[in-house]
Amino acid sequence: MTTVAGADAVGVAHTRIEGRDKVTGVARYAAEIPFADLVHGWLVLSTVTRGRVRTIGDEAVLGMPGVLAVLHHANAPRVRDDVVGALGRPDPIIEVFQHDRIPHAGWPVALVVAETSEQAREAADALVVEYDREPHDIAFRADHDGARQVQDDEVVKGDLEAQLAASEAVVDATYTTPEQHHSAMEPHAVTVCWDGGRLEVFDSNQGSKWIADDLAHLFSLDPSAVHVRSEHVGGAFGSKGLRSHHVAAVMAATELHRPVRISLTRRQVFAITGYRSPTTQRVRLGADAGGRLRAFGHDNLNLTSTLREFVEGSAGFGRTMYASDAHHSVNRVLPLDVPTPTWMRAPGEAPGSFAVESALDELAEKLGIDPIELRVRNEPAVGPVSGLPFSSRNLLGCFEEGARRFGWAGRDPRPRVRREGRWLIGTGVAAASFQAGAAPTTASATAETDGTFTVKVTAADVGTGARTALTLIAAEALEVAPDRVRVRIADSDFGHAWVAGGSMGTRSWGWAVSVAARQLRERLALFGSDLPKDGVTATADTADLIAALAQKERHAFGAQFAEAAVDVTTGEVRVRRMLGVFAAGRIINPLTARSQLVGGMTWGLSMALHEEAVRDDAFGEHIGADFAGYHFAANADVAEIEVDWIDDPDPDDPVGIKGIGEIGIVGAAAAIASAVWHATGVRHRELPIRPDRVLLAEAARTDA
Repeated sequence: MTTVAGADAVGVAHTRIEGRDKVTGVARYAAEIPFADLVHGWLVLSTVTRGRVRTIGDEAVLGMPGVLAVLHHANAPRVRDDVVGALGRPDPIIEVFQHDRIPHAGWPVALVVAETSEQAREAADALVVEYDREPHDIAFRADHDGARQVQDDEVVKGDLEAQLAASEAVVDATYTTPEQHHSAMEPHAVTVCWDGGRLEVFDSNQGSKWIADDLAHLFSLDPSAVHVRSEHVGGAFGSKGLRSHHVAAVMAATELHRPVRISLTRRQVFAITGYRSPTTQRVRLGADAGGRLRAFGHDNLNLTSTLREFVEGSAGFGRTMYASDAHHSVNRVLPLDVPTPTWMRAPGEAPGSFAVESALDELAEKLGIDPIELRVRNEPAVGPVSGLPFSSRNLLGCFEEGARRFGWAGRDPRPRVRREGRWLIGTGVAAASFQAGAAPTTASATAETDGTFTVKVTAADVGTGARTALTLIAAEALEVAPDRVRVRIADSDFGHAWVAGGSMGTRSWGWAVSVAARQLRERLALFGSDLPKDGVTATADTADLIAALAQKERHAFGAQFAEAAVDVTTGEVRVRRMLGVFAAGRIINPLTARSQLVGGMTWGLSMALHEEAVRDDAFGEHIGADFAGYHFAANADVAEIEVDWIDDPDPDDPVGIKGIGEIGIVGAAAAIASAVWHATGVRHRELPIRPDRVLLAEAARTDA
């Protein structure tokens, strides 16, 4: 890392501190840390979608080479069923081997433990499990009579129906998004050691203290007896919380008194680590002749499991976006015999923005108003339904800068008029927004006798560059060069901290680090150059500071632009270029920030054109639960993606951060879908925009 003054650390591009270790293989991930006397576990997942386990033929496999144990509902340790952790109740799949019920396909029914991974897998494949099957229902339909409204998740302002009736132009359309998966480069893995009454867990997670506390409660252990570390994580996106493999590994380690490692296969990751629920969203917009919104309605339906209600809160997206006389938004869920969905990058906002921003584009077409101008005319002065002031809001600045750089002013608004050879060319635009929250976090900063500083915080760097950003924040607060600061993270013994999620990680951790560092600097003034041999330490807990924050609408914003080329004879869609301009608070490290935003926009492209997990209605399981069957954008699919940001520090945050991890995906799919409409003259309200759907739409247009 370059040596610069502390005041120059933030806002200057820095390579990742751990970058060399990662590319040279020095960095160890959860499945790579060596242990003496290590044994391996292999999960056996149910092959029926609903029913009960009748028998498990464990006696036959216990005689196989290297097999040490087979854990299942008849012999596994008991765990508590009342865990409510930092993020609420964990997925009930953590209650593994506690009963013989099968609530969905892929439910863990046994764990085979053997001396080697190969022996464990062979024995798991040989294990015969007999079931009593029961009828199941996995069909996600908008007209399903099992759908119900989410409690306390309906917002009503004014009379929606009356305002729709009085509107000059109305859009009433339904938009759908499919089941999607996180697909992190590093599959889930954990290694557990049980030694002297202390549980040592080496994991790939989004919050070591979060995992430690939940495991302690689950197994009725003192919190101090559980130590979780997660030094390096190869991607997470919401999926790496407490899962069944954690619990199974702890059970085996405490039974065998040997270190136990479980590494999931890609197919197992698809089955048991969560996913984004499909959605069906009805959006109703009404406006006067000048484009002012009179009515805004958004009804969202997502599926959930029969075990626990999970809400993909897509109807929340518009509650902070546009002013209207009447507003009605509601989230509903449909419980089915499927695994419980979970958070996935921009939960709610990613699918919600596709529906809302697509509907706005349709409304602009009906009114004959430029899509950006329509958004300008409905820019709210305060929260549209809350009435709260915005901490800062510069969405219009993003549109202005983006339109200039993208060349929007020269756009012919008519669809299907621009052609290059076999390609029809179109451009589209959409807005982006994501909440900017902060959560209580503890951190410590120590001045060492050799002139360096050590910062400890239970942050999780899931590939975002958080470790480097925190180093820069600490260096600025300490007024020293970054190479004098060592940041240690991902260790539950460092105390409570927010998880890597909700675009709140660096904001929450950075707040605590900056407070601790400033307090340390003040303490050092009392010592001069004569430090104690153990150095001088200052600690911070931001709970009171965050609780004292005034009530405001706190969000990052952005404008997404896309150009698409469509070959209507083959159905091929190519996104030629994308531009995102964001107002996302103070940017700590431009190098890694740009990477995060490009990654989010790439995922938005993938969402628009590729990603779609399909379940077989008859068997309840995924079709093609691997990277051959589940398509996402590869290098050849991604052309030019440009990102930039405008000045937008949060005045209520000591560092000025808002968060950038998720806003890059928000609105990207809508911009691409609008570009496809502009190219072809056909609206696609169902994602992904596959070649077959393009061909069917073209045939219908020709027939019409």
